[in-house]
Amino acid sequence: MLLAAAGSCVVVWEPQRLLSSGWPQQLTGAGAALAFLAVFAACTLAFVPKPLLNAAAGALFGIQQGLVLAVAGTTLGAVAAFSLGRALGRDALRSLLRAKALNAMDRRLSEHGFRSVLLMRLVPGVPFAVANYSAAISRMRTSPFVAATALGVVPNTVAYVVAGSRAADPHSPVLLIALAAIAAMGALSAAGAVRRARVRRRAATA
Repeated sequence: MLLAAAGSCVVVWEPQRLLSSGWPQQLTGAGAALAFLAVFAACTLAFVPKPLLNAAAGALFGIQQGLVLAVAGTTLGAVAAFSLGRALGRDALRSLLRAKALNAMDRRLSEHGFRSVLLMRLVPGVPFAVANYSAAISRMRTSPFVAATALGVVPNTVAYVVAGSRAADPHSPVLLIALAAIAAMGALSAAGAVRRARVRRRAATA
């Protein structure tokens, strides 16, 4: 019900219109930042692609403030998902995670929570929601989860925030560098997906 409510808010409010029309005139400064954080977290919980949200942060607030808000919004959304997963419990999330992956994640996150979450945030291709709910059903504490998330999302977030802030100038060297970084992360993600598929095939035939 909470996920449906978050998705409905995204559909009703249509936050993507902010990119074309900007903020309402009566909403500026700290109010705009707080509103963006709330929208960002709700969109994250509703499975809106994070790259789009990060680019929107750069387009609306520039690189410095946009990066801070994007990282904060991502972390807030992750904490909301983590708390939701804890409230629902392990049995409710079994349909989202395979049994073998569930057990492996539980063991790894319970023993090495901060390091495991940090790697999941840094490695391209690991679904954001899977990392959140996997951590929620493990025995790791909330504080390492929050710290690892806030630190681990920075490299990926920087690239998209910079790209969003320079989207109006397609010939900007800064934009080209950001796009090259995004392309490199996409290639790493694809390579990781291929490697995981090969490992699963070998495991199935073993």
